[in-house]
Amino acid sequence: MKTKNNKIAFILAICYFAFPMIPMKKSVTSAALPLESKAECVMELNSRRILYESNGDLRLPMASTTKILTAATVLEHCNDLKQEIRIPKEAVGVEGSSVYLKENDVYSIESLLYGLMLRSGNDCATALALSCSGSVADFSVKMNAVAQKAGAFHSRFSNPHGLPNPQHYTTARDLSYITCYAMQNPIFCEIVATKYYPAYHWTNKNKMLTNFDGAIGVKTGYTKEAGRCLVSAATRENMTLVCSVLNCPTMYERSSKLLSDAFAAYRYTPLLLSTTPLDVKNGEKILQGHSKNDYYYPLMEGELQQLEIVTKPISYQKVYKDKEIIGQFEIFLAKRLLFSGNLYKL
Repeated sequence: MKTKNNKIAFILAICYFAFPMIPMKKSVTSAALPLESKAECVMELNSRRILYESNGDLRLPMASTTKILTAATVLEHCNDLKQEIRIPKEAVGVEGSSVYLKENDVYSIESLLYGLMLRSGNDCATALALSCSGSVADFSVKMNAVAQKAGAFHSRFSNPHGLPNPQHYTTARDLSYITCYAMQNPIFCEIVATKYYPAYHWTNKNKMLTNFDGAIGVKTGYTKEAGRCLVSAATRENMTLVCSVLNCPTMYERSSKLLSDAFAAYRYTPLLLSTTPLDVKNGEKILQGHSKNDYYYPLMEGELQQLEIVTKPISYQKVYKDKEIIGQFEIFLAKRLLFSGNLYKL
């Protein structure tokens, strides 16, 4: 039997009045700049909620923003970033942006990752792919597997650097998913937030790190075919947003506008805290339980009124790590399930 929890409604009401929100004006955002992206998407990092998008599912080339997935794939398959590798001939003189690796030079995988993400080295991308998988083709298989894990189901990757290929494409939404996935790794976050890497005197090409308040990464890209592309991330008031713009002549200005509007429109709101007791009605008994985790979600003004938390008992006894599970909770926004989980006896 499900029961609404009045205590949570009261707590959420307090949060609503304590943190007023301004609605995101999509029409103003879209018309703010004369030169538009072919596709764009703004996503909240933890929930993966799409806060704004235009042509989010349009398949497009993405140039060097590919390297977000390249770095994530290397980090997922390499256990020792301090491992030093000898630069193979195949990684020397790769077309496009480069850190000018020389054959037989020795670099750590970590340094190559910095060269990949700060200087957008196509030679670094190739060296990392060959070191990780033995061939670009085999590394591309791993890239696609990681993309699938990230939820990027409308993308395909055929190389680690983003040079043009008909079989190499993504969408603004998929690229945001990939970036959110990559940013679960603290090493990735540290690399893309670095403005200067002293070991090789590499400065980060991403101007967002200097020009946008709260920026923490992540990657620029450009080819004639893809146009100017940018994935940026920023954190304000404990909320991290990821913004992807593809084929956007004003990529920095546009990304700054999209992020600013999203930060103004949404508030990272606590829906349920682990310290909050919830009533669970089981027959004639009313038990109290709590969740194991805290649950937050980005909400616009007025959405708090569409939230509902319900609880239900379980018909069997279950114990997890010496804690008795007495029921389950479900959190809905406008009748759509956001979160669910077990309730542990207080």
